[in-house]
Amino acid sequence: MATYTQANERLRALEDIEQEIGAILQNAGTVILELSKEKTNERLLDRQAAAFTASVQHVEAELSAQIRYLTQVATGQPHEGSSYSSRKDCQMALKRVDYARLKLSDVARICEQMLEN
Repeated sequence: MATYTQANERLRALEDIEQEIGAILQNAGTVILELSKEKTNERLLDRQAAAFTASVQHVEAELSAQIRYLTQVATGQPHEGSSYSSRKDCQMALKRVDYARLKLSDVARICEQMLEN
């Protein structure tokens, strides 16, 4: 259940990033429109440029965080909300137990054969 909640949070974060990219494009459009005028409003240009820069930095940071998370998931490194590593360890331990059980039964069979002879 926690994994689904975390996945939904990740998707919401990506949707927020998408909306912010839309705002970035809108800021850029406003700046271009203002620059195309004969007499530009420099205060508006400064505000829009500052908003554009801040938004780009925020999007870059958020996308970097998402990429780091996906890198952890893809490489099987432990990360918040994932049970993959624990499940993999458990599966490997069960395989080792099965292998040990097989070898012990082989040893037991050999011992029985030796006792019979």
